[in-house]
Parts: sequence; structure tokens; C-alpha cells
Amino acid sequence: MTKIDLRKLFTAIWLANIVVCLLIAGLFAWLQFPMEAEAITSIDSPTVTNKPHIANNQPTITAFPPPTRRPTITPWPTPQPGVSVTPMLFPPSNRIIIGYSIEKRPQEVFQFGQGPVNKLILAGVHGGSEWNTIQLADQLIGYLNDNPDHIPLDTTIYILRDLNPDGTARDLGVDGRVNTNGVDLNHNWPYNWKLDWPRDGCWTWRKVTGGTSAGSEPEVQNLIKFIDKIKPSALISYHSAALGIFPGGKPEFAPSINLATAVSEVSNYPYPPIDTGCDYSGNLTDWAANTRGIPSIDIELTNHKDTDFEQNLKILQVFLDWKR
Repeated sequence: MTKIDLRKLFTAIWLANIVVCLLIAGLFAWLQFPMEAEAITSIDSPTVTNKPHIANNQPTITAFPPPTRRPTITPWPTPQPGVSVTPMLFPPSNRIIIGYSIEKRPQEVFQFGQGPVNKLILAGVHGGSEWNTIQLADQLIGYLNDNPDHIPLDTTIYILRDLNPDGTARDLGVDGRVNTNGVDLNHNWPYNWKLDWPRDGCWTWRKVTGGTSAGSEPEVQNLIKFIDKIKPSALISYHSAALGIFPGGKPEFAPSINLATAVSEVSNYPYPPIDTGCDYSGNLTDWAANTRGIPSIDIELTNHKDTDFEQNLKILQVFLDWKR
């Protein structure tokens, strides 16, 4: 009896040990598996791999190099496939050629309305580097072509879609800014013109000049002749990007300030504009205000790719109705 009981006892102990070992092994495996699974998930997570500059939910600002040029409010875009500044097709009766560029490309103006009060909108002063202003001009041309009843009966409005067609043809980027002679056309106007100017705060992505003399460039000469012919009661010059609304006049010209104020009330563009410290010598709107008495403003679009069309439709309506 005693031997049989000991055998059973040892057997029971041996079986119990096996069960305990199995339970311990199972528990260990259960504890390890979630940790390994979590580690694998973390490695494969796009949240980690797609945000290398984020640590502890705080942006690592020092990982990005500081800007070396001013203004650098928005990046210059890489032109995307399909970007085009080819003009839309409009009735030829609306089209006026005011002259030709150095490379004999036409400078086209589109006319709407028949009233005695003339107004002028122009774009493409900096050609392909501000190609979105040309796209906006085409959108405004298309809108007025489809909605001629929106033009007051006493008003005729002219839109010059591209002052610098050679620059636009050369490059839809920074290399398209100047004309064929390497001149920044917004530094070539015969008022406060300088052969050279301090570059601090100005556009310095490429070397540009203001021309060999004031008004030396044919693109500028053609527009001067056209402005003197139609004698606009107000003028808007579109640019990009981001700096806001600049009233023409140096010294200040009160009618330009009044126009800038009226436009700012229906737009999100900064006004007063952002001051980068640039010396805007030989500027178109300063020339128009101070030598021709034309209320004039520069409007800078939000960035270098969008046209802000809806916002500029509101500006267009204000501009059409505005009186000095």
C-alpha cells in the first residue's frame, strides 16, 4: 500500500510540474507578443516615417535653414505640367496690340465698355516669375466678356494681360522675371529711376537691372504711349506675392491711398502693405501717380500660383464703381 501511494504521489507531483511549466510559458508568451506587435506597428507607422522633424509633438524649427533672401514669405513654385499662360480666345474686336516686345511678341490689351471714363488693369510686369497674375488677367477678361452688363455705362476698362511676354516665354519661374535685356520692368519707369539701388529687402533671386536709362525698354515705352492715349482715371498693377496693397506715389498721393483703402475693404490682402525695406525705384505706380496724376495701386496676390479669383472679382467691382 505504501509503495503504491508513493508512486501516485510522485506521478501527481511530476504532472503538476508540467502543468505549472506550461502555464508559465504561456503567460510569458502572452506578455511578450503585444510588445513585439507594438514595436512592429511603430516601425511601419507612417506617422513616424513621414514626420522626421517632429519630436515629442514639437516642431524642430532648427532643422530648416534660415532664409537668405527677402522677402521670402512664399516659396517660388516649380511649374507643374499643364500650367499655361496661353491667352483664352476672345472676340478680336476686343483686342488691341499696343506694341511689341524686344523679341516681337505682341503686348495685348482687351477693351470692355464704351464709356468716357477709362480704367486700366495690367499684369505680367514680371513675366513668367509672376505668371499667376497673367492667369488672373485672363480670368477677368473672360468674366467681363461673359458679363458686359457689369460694366457701368460711363466706363471703359482695359486689361493688359502680359506686359513682359518675352519673360513669360522664357521661363515660368524666377528666370522669367526680366525682359530680354535683363531689365526688371518695374524699375525702369522714368520717375525716381536709379541705375542701381540698395538690394536689401528687394527681390534678389537673380541679377537684374533697371535698364541703361529711365524708360529705356520698349515694353515700358509702349505702355507709356498707351496710358497717355487713354488717360485712365485709375490703374491697378497686379504682382505676386503676399506683401499686400501698395498705393502709388512717392511722395504719397492721396487719391492712390483712397483707392487702396477702398480695395482693402473687400479683400484679405495686407494694408498697409508689408514693408521689407526695398527701394522700389523706377516703379510703375509711382510714375503714374506722380507724373500723370493717376490714382494707382499695386496688388500682390497671396502666393505665386493662385489667382485669388473670387477675391479679385470683388476688387474688380469696387474698381469699376470707384470714383476719385
